[in-house]
Amino acid sequence: MIDFYYWTTPNGHKITLFLEEAGVPYELKPVNIGKGDQFAPSFLAISPNNRIPAIVDRDPIGGGAPISVFESGAILLYLAEKTGKFLSPDLRIRVATLEWLFWQVGGIGPMAGQNHHFSQYAPEKIPYAIDRYVKETNRLYGVLNGRLAERPFVAGDYSIADMAIYPWIVPYRNQGQDLDDFPHLKVWFETIAARPATKRAYAIAEQVNMRPTIDDEQSRKILFGQTSRR
Repeated sequence: MIDFYYWTTPNGHKITLFLEEAGVPYELKPVNIGKGDQFAPSFLAISPNNRIPAIVDRDPIGGGAPISVFESGAILLYLAEKTGKFLSPDLRIRVATLEWLFWQVGGIGPMAGQNHHFSQYAPEKIPYAIDRYVKETNRLYGVLNGRLAERPFVAGDYSIADMAIYPWIVPYRNQGQDLDDFPHLKVWFETIAARPATKRAYAIAEQVNMRPTIDDEQSRKILFGQTSRR
């Protein structure tokens, strides 16, 4: 059984996608990041960076004490290795999968995140910042579109790399992007959206958080005003 510490963000959706696709039994443990649940000592013991998602595997391979994992990319890799699913044993395909997994972790995730912040959440609209991150998001969409020109998924078969990237494309309109500008990406996006596991994953999100918005000052302070002293 996997204890899954979750909230309805793109990084949270990545793990729900994997668990639903792989049929891994899990117990959902919502962590309301707008209310500060991520600072609870019990959660910090699992995720010292006070970010979701995190998991605790109570039945790790080889037995022994439970294993906790934080950071979404590390969780996807852990679950893929635990289950033997969505990460090819073929060396070249595995390398490609990890390349695109880390492309998401170091590229489209942070850049789209800053795009969201300055265009959607910042109390002061700074044109330079908005323009900077909308353009960089656009560049990264172009990179992904090019990768998908000759293959259905980023590493050939559906993998943890696709699961990592897809949730960051879901809010493309809020990122100032038009999928019609990226035809190969659009086909990929619609293919993943139609998967039954994707539909289940996002249905869970709607049940957990019916209003995934940040529209009050206290939530903004919790999410965007953190320092080492919180």
